[in-house]
Amino acid sequence: MGLFNKVLASIGIGAAKVDTKLHESQLSLGESITGVVEMTGGNIDQQIDDIYLSLCATYTKEVDDRKVTKHAIIEKWKIAQSFVIHAGEKKQFPFSFSLPIDTPITVGRTRVWLHTGLDIKNAIDPTDEDYIRVQPTRVMNAVFQVMENLGFRLKEAECKEAAYHVRKRLPFVQEFEFVPVSGEFRGKLDEVEIIFFPHALGECELLMQVDRRARGLTGLFAEALDLDETFIRVTIHEQHIQTLQTDLAALIRRYA
Repeated sequence: MGLFNKVLASIGIGAAKVDTKLHESQLSLGESITGVVEMTGGNIDQQIDDIYLSLCATYTKEVDDRKVTKHAIIEKWKIAQSFVIHAGEKKQFPFSFSLPIDTPITVGRTRVWLHTGLDIKNAIDPTDEDYIRVQPTRVMNAVFQVMENLGFRLKEAECKEAAYHVRKRLPFVQEFEFVPVSGEFRGKLDEVEIIFFPHALGECELLMQVDRRARGLTGLFAEALDLDETFIRVTIHEQHIQTLQTDLAALIRRYA
């Protein structure tokens, strides 16, 4: 019976199971992800090589003129290694990690989750997935509020594969596309795209792309060649929040 159970466990029947329980499933960037990994032994004793947690996110990639969804690992942590889980035994492994500051926030089609995996030799590795809602930093929230105050509406937010000269640590960036629906920029701009590169909780670099609306034949020619798009880099600190609306309006106005 022991050999038969071992064969069944190798294909996942009667094998050890894993279940990760998060203390909070909604977190702001920089906060701690805390919880416990619960393991339950199967019908036989099994050697576990590793328990690891991977923070993952989705992003899109252009392949043959079509968009495909890809998965990226933002961070990976090992929480246990090399132990035996006995038949029917229960074990718990508490964990606490800081949510990386460059994790994309949960908006639009973006999904962020914690993947739990066990490494078991000669067997199917048990896994578990737990989704997380990621909230922006105070600086990012301030930018969103200012764009709304200036008459912009968030049209789309998407994680996209990034060119090597734009990306930082991750293979993608999260783009926020704003369109002017009221205020002074309506009729002057097609859109403003913003990418956040947080350096710390109270500091964030913005890459802004200002897309001017075509005016006349010259404007149409510029638009056809993508010459109507202007890229701006600016770093915002928490102490700038009080004057952020005036500063961003002046910056966009300069390139409108």
